[in-house]
Amino acid sequence: MAKLKFAKTQERTENLNKWKILIVDDEPEIHSMTKTVLSDFELDGHSLEFYSAYSGEECIEFLKKNKDIAMVLLDVVMESDDAGLIAAQKIREELNNSLIRIVLRTGQPGSAPEEEVIVKYKINDYKEKTELTSKKLFSTMVTALRSYQDLKTIKKNKDGLKKIIEATKSISEERSLEIFAEGVLTQLISILNLNNDSLIINSNNALSVGKSKQDYKILASTGDFKSNKSFDDVNEEVKNLIFQAMENEKSHFDKEHYVGYFKFNEDISYMIYICGCANISTLDRELTKIFSNNISVAFNNLSLNNEILETQKEIIERLGEVVEKRSNEASKHVYRVSEVSYMLAIDFGLSHKEAQLLKMASPMHDIGKIGIPDSILLKPGSLTKEEFEIMKTHAQMGYDILKTSNRDMLKTAAIVAHEHHEKWNGSGYPRGIKGEDIHIYGRISAVADVFDALYHKRCYKEAWPLEAILDLFKEERGKHFDPKLVDIILQNIDKYVEIVKVT
Repeated sequence: MAKLKFAKTQERTENLNKWKILIVDDEPEIHSMTKTVLSDFELDGHSLEFYSAYSGEECIEFLKKNKDIAMVLLDVVMESDDAGLIAAQKIREELNNSLIRIVLRTGQPGSAPEEEVIVKYKINDYKEKTELTSKKLFSTMVTALRSYQDLKTIKKNKDGLKKIIEATKSISEERSLEIFAEGVLTQLISILNLNNDSLIINSNNALSVGKSKQDYKILASTGDFKSNKSFDDVNEEVKNLIFQAMENEKSHFDKEHYVGYFKFNEDISYMIYICGCANISTLDRELTKIFSNNISVAFNNLSLNNEILETQKEIIERLGEVVEKRSNEASKHVYRVSEVSYMLAIDFGLSHKEAQLLKMASPMHDIGKIGIPDSILLKPGSLTKEEFEIMKTHAQMGYDILKTSNRDMLKTAAIVAHEHHEKWNGSGYPRGIKGEDIHIYGRISAVADVFDALYHKRCYKEAWPLEAILDLFKEERGKHFDPKLVDIILQNIDKYVEIVKVT
């Protein structure tokens, strides 16, 4: 099987490495003569591959479907006296092809004056058929193909730099290391694939690996590496190349491989491996280095951003735990509410960003309880009417603590603290708002908080059996709770029970 794949790759590579020439002339003898004269032509190790068209219209239709023709030998007089000139104009203006080299060949030079034609129709060379001896045809081919090669290199360089800028910008917006790593892998393959002669087109076997302390984890993969479920499944040759990059802390090309190394922080590094790079040009390598340098900066920025987010998350969780312990709440209540809120947000259809924000903010839902006296907060059994009115003030107090922040996370926490005791029918507190006037964050937190609170024992009650919890949610659907959220819980009950079972 491997040999067959290799043979196909070799065959395609040989075709890709030929200079593609389109002969456009209504005389079949011209096609035969041109192919015979140039049968032994070779430039930079690449021979010629000929294609034929017998009219201007046929030429345009062919070029619409074939974008990689290096040169067209174009007759002027074919189906009309100016068919070749019309074709040349369409190539430049309609097809917007500025790379292909157009060499005009005419047997009637008077019908198309050289100076006018070259300027007006953006022709690259003008030859009378009678003067195109074997030697002059050879020189014409070399000049045109050298020009095509240089223009292609310039365009490739321009496209590569543009892609680097766009790719760096787009993947730098990601906040997840896994998503970021997948983006880097995808964009780097795309950059290298700008060169159609590259063997990477035929393989696309690539791998991204994250290293945390001494643990290696596959973050993204393509091609043959898709079957590797863990880093242990990766073959030893690839492992050794990755270990070498890790030890040297340096990206490098090695034979037909590329290994990129990026340091995320002191504990985390990231490597990408791409095979099939034997034909990667010097320009490709330079583009890869530029891209890698940009990605290194992006990794550092992402690392700093993640560190800030993790610090904020830890502070919020610790504050939530302080309230939890003071009020003798069930252990890990804020953690479970956070996880249930995240899952509900995803199942409801919120974006990953919103769901993640709610997950990080929800531990603060009861932060206002720090202002409730112990005599009420820790009282076993039911509260009196007066005591309950005092207890209800924790929602407003939590909001007042958090509302002045300009940080998205704390603004989300303020909403959650303020509205997690509001009810769908308007009978909740502190404001008595109802339906969709209650922010979706508040509606989700209400469901998550009650679901977990009922499932676990509290100082004032025993844990409820699951059947009783489900009966309550069915009863309170459209009363206390958003009916859509209740339906999500009921339809996915096993998933949500697994979250609240954590102790």
